[in-house]
Amino acid sequence: MKVPGSYGGILDVGHVSNVPRIEEARWKRTPHRPLDIMRRKAVFLDRDGVINEDSGWIRRREDLDLFPFAGAAIRKLNARGWLAIVVSNQSAVARELCTHDEIKRIHEELQVQLARAGARIDAIYYCPHHPDFGPVRDCDCRKPKTGMIDRGVEEFGIDRDQSFLIGDKTSDLLAGERAGLKTILVRTGEGGRDQAYDVVPDVTVADLTEAVNWILSDDIEQTERK
Repeated sequence: MKVPGSYGGILDVGHVSNVPRIEEARWKRTPHRPLDIMRRKAVFLDRDGVINEDSGWIRRREDLDLFPFAGAAIRKLNARGWLAIVVSNQSAVARELCTHDEIKRIHEELQVQLARAGARIDAIYYCPHHPDFGPVRDCDCRKPKTGMIDRGVEEFGIDRDQSFLIGDKTSDLLAGERAGLKTILVRTGEGGRDQAYDVVPDVTVADLTEAVNWILSDDIEQTERK
C-alpha cells in the first residue's frame, strides 16, 4: 500500500496493517512538520501541590492523596482533546528515600485514582536528580530546566505557543517560561511562596479547577476569533 509522504511524495509501506506503526514513527522523527494544524495542545502539570497534596516526599503509593477536584479538572482536559502531561521533580530518589520502582508504583496509583473520576494522564516525566545528592548532580531535566517539557514536546508533537504549564512553585513557572509555554500559578501547595526564582506567571488562580477553566475559556475565545 502507498500513502502520501511527509512533504507530498509517496511512501510505500507494504501491507495496510503497517500504516499506523509507520505513521507514528515518521511523526516522531520528522524535525519540521509542515502543517501547524497537526501540532497538539498540551497542559503540563506539576504533580505535588497541583494534583495531589504536597505532604513532603511521597515515598509510597499509600502516601498519594489527590485533591478532591483533580479528577474532574483533568477529565475536562481529556474531553476537550488536550494532552495532560505530568512533569515532576522527584529528588527523593537521589536522596535514597525511595526507588524508581516505588515512583512507578506511585504513578500507577495516580492513574488508578484518576480513572475512578474518568480521567487520565497521557504521560508522566519525572526528574530523580538533585544538585546536592546522588551520582547525577547536573542534569537537564530538573525544573527550572526544561528537559522534561522538551521531551514531551518532541514525543507528542506539541505546539508550545498553544500550550500551558500549571505549577505551584517558582521553579515550575520558570521552566514553563523558558520552554515557551503560558504559565499558571495555583495557590495550592507552595502557591509560589517558595520565591526561589524571580518569575511572574501569566495568571494566578486558586487551584487546578480554576486553571483548567481558564485554559478552556481562553481556548474558546481564540477559536471564536479565528
